[in-house]
Amino acid sequence: MDFKNLFEQFTDIKIAVIGDVMLDTYWWGNVNRISPEAPVPIVALQKNELRLGGAANVALNLVALGANTSIISIIGKDTEGEKLQSLLEQQNINTTYIHQAADRITTNKTRVISRNQQMMRLDAEITTDVCGETEAILLKNIEKYIAIEKPQIIIFEDYNKGVLTQNIIEKTIALCKQNNILTAVDPKRKNFFSYVGVDIFKPNLAEVKEGLNVLLDDINETILQDIHQQLKDKLQHNISFITLSEKGVFYNDKNDCNIIPTHIRSIADVSGAGDTVIAVASLVYATTQNIHLAAEMANIAGGLVCEEVGTAAINKEKLLIECQRLIG
Repeated sequence: MDFKNLFEQFTDIKIAVIGDVMLDTYWWGNVNRISPEAPVPIVALQKNELRLGGAANVALNLVALGANTSIISIIGKDTEGEKLQSLLEQQNINTTYIHQAADRITTNKTRVISRNQQMMRLDAEITTDVCGETEAILLKNIEKYIAIEKPQIIIFEDYNKGVLTQNIIEKTIALCKQNNILTAVDPKRKNFFSYVGVDIFKPNLAEVKEGLNVLLDDINETILQDIHQQLKDKLQHNISFITLSEKGVFYNDKNDCNIIPTHIRSIADVSGAGDTVIAVASLVYATTQNIHLAAEMANIAGGLVCEEVGTAAINKEKLLIECQRLIG
């Protein structure tokens, strides 16, 4: 495999991420004593940092690899929304199809960190489905994006924050099928079985257990093949791509299945690893139509970002070197 050539091909791919965008706020500081008011640490704050989270982090990973990337989502008419949109634009992510809704707030997850450990997280969010009017605007933006940009693949990034409604999911998948556009989804509990007909279905193992209501003491290829079939009976999708945490990833399509073990890493933070995995797998599959290669590369990428504290985009050069070293 000529990985250098493959990475150059990423620039020819147009891709959109539809789903729940978030602003990740990080406060960094030191802990030297316990509060006299309650048995909690006092964090002396030193700096703060804003990062892209949720669907926005998936888009960040895609653009970091050179793909022509757009975000289709809903944010609030608030300061956090303005900051989020500005961050996206700074990264050359197309924000044309983002709508600001007066009745929503922009999801903001604030993490307090000391000595590279998360002390606390504060979430400001609305998790109810968007209203009918906002849903109609979102669907028009999706239709407009497909008509103008003609992408190769669309990713649904679902964080149960209300952007991806049943109606949006069904109509978007239908639109993609009509226009020969691949679809991939990183699902969550609420809409787990709503993505009927999607091409790549990428839950993690915990989500699969919860969705199918199964108890698994052990994981092997036979058990995972059975899980794939159970999912396929409900979703009629093409490929199951299941992340197995420290055990790696599993994929199953109509021709092949495989468990790809993880590579040993110095893990600092698993935040955002799933975003990187769905981004890399979707981009590689859209470029090559090779799910084995997509799974191999996504597995490596997920491990690499776990070496960073907080959500972070994959480093293209590091990924290229690691792909050449491990699977080249």
